[in-house]
Amino acid sequence: MKKTLQRGFTLIELLVVIAIIGILAAVVLASLNDARSGGKDASAKGSMTSIRNQAELYYNNNSYAYDADNTDNDNGVCGDSDIANLITAVDANDAGTPVCNESDTAYAAGTTLNAGFFCVDSTGYAGDTGAVLANGDVTCN
Repeated sequence: MKKTLQRGFTLIELLVVIAIIGILAAVVLASLNDARSGGKDASAKGSMTSIRNQAELYYNNNSYAYDADNTDNDNGVCGDSDIANLITAVDANDAGTPVCNESDTAYAAGTTLNAGFFCVDSTGYAGDTGAVLANGDVTCN
């Protein structure tokens, strides 16, 4: 009697391994998408906080005012080139269009995130808000 030596894997074993790999890949990809969204939100928040810092420098350098009517700069705080670059960086995160409003004595900038809304203003506030900043609002709260 001849014994045949069996080598390799059966079709069922290969299908089970492929199914397990597919399930693991789906879990990893789902986690990766959450991490990407969180990273974009963190980047937008960082840029928004930089807007707050840059706006205070603008205020100190332009006759202690935020709007174009009372400053040496024709653009106002929201039109300042450094702040405009930061707003562009926030906009690049694909969450929502940032809003920047100014008055003589105050400003506010806000954006939509993948998970909520974020706002900074001239009172020093920088944080999550319940809704997007409306046009004309110069405070986050």
